[in-house]
Amino acid sequence: MGPKKTDIAIVNRSFWPKSQVIGEGLLQFAELAAKQHSVCVITQEEGDLGELLASKGRGQGVQVRVCKAYTTSASGLIKRMAEAVFFMLWTFISLVRAKPANVYVSTNPPVVVPFIVAVYCRLFNANYVYHLQDIHPEAANIVVPLNGLVLRMLKGIDNYTLRHAKVIITLSEDMKAYIQQRSDTRSPIYLLDNPSFEVTPVPMAQRTKDIVFCGNAGRLQRIPLLMTAIREYLQKGGNLWFTFAGGGVYAQDVKALADAHEQVDYLGFIPATEAAELVNNHRWALLPIDDEVTKYAFPSKSSGYALSGSGVIAVCGAQTSVARWVQKLKVGVVCDADHDALVNCFFLLEQREGESFTVVDEIRERLQISYFAQRLQDIVFF
Repeated sequence: MGPKKTDIAIVNRSFWPKSQVIGEGLLQFAELAAKQHSVCVITQEEGDLGELLASKGRGQGVQVRVCKAYTTSASGLIKRMAEAVFFMLWTFISLVRAKPANVYVSTNPPVVVPFIVAVYCRLFNANYVYHLQDIHPEAANIVVPLNGLVLRMLKGIDNYTLRHAKVIITLSEDMKAYIQQRSDTRSPIYLLDNPSFEVTPVPMAQRTKDIVFCGNAGRLQRIPLLMTAIREYLQKGGNLWFTFAGGGVYAQDVKALADAHEQVDYLGFIPATEAAELVNNHRWALLPIDDEVTKYAFPSKSSGYALSGSGVIAVCGAQTSVARWVQKLKVGVVCDADHDALVNCFFLLEQREGESFTVVDEIRERLQISYFAQRLQDIVFF
């Protein structure tokens, strides 16, 4: 339906600088693509993104189409859903105006925006790459159970998007298998790790802190289990110290634990670069995750933990993708999501000082933001 004006449109509600890791990766992807192609970014931001990019000397040759953001991660579910629909309409209008030949879209926001990209590509004979960093509506349904009819409808919509994608990208073999089983898609599926900021691992002997949890203290991170296990461990005379950083629905519970125990610190939300350095000063890093959700998502903090050289404490079932990842890369220990098992695990860690968990160079390269951007470039324009 007419000549294409743009070679590639990158659609993601969170972009640089608000999304400090994935947003940076997408910006680097856009900058790489802009060296040989016309590039448009469709995103959401509170301020003037174009002016900010220019002031920082970034995004040369990249056109931005920005929808104003009105909600945050702390906003209510209904408001966030309404804004997702608004962004969906903005995306479709922006695509029609930009007329891209190729579209990259991820699950931010999920289901509705990827579907509108699929509709645009069907109407205007374009191709799209669908990047599932989590699988919805299943992941959302664990947190907030959906009406059965709504759940089936959303799955049907997403299955259409999956079946018509030129290429699909996701995070793990479990997620890939579920995507194929649920949608019966014949599109090729590539695996790509979520990236993290590069850090130079501090030698284990020089690390002064014990255990850190850095990230969202949400409903899928088994925070109540962590709180009760740490409380009992400390009451029984445990010697390890704990540091928590990040927000989430259980942030106040974490703060209450820190207020009650000298060996627990709560730092609140900190920037991603500071979080990387914080993890780098700890011997161990907590990675708790609900077993069911590992079929639909993979914890983004895992890459930062692996790059830091801290030993990962995966609190989950032994058969999950997260447990297999820890064991395959030899980056830590796996503990069952059980109160007594976790208390015992903390005591056992007191006897494991000085162990090194540095990943090999090949894995380190795969977790870099620059690698993430280059792989997107290769996949989209293969």
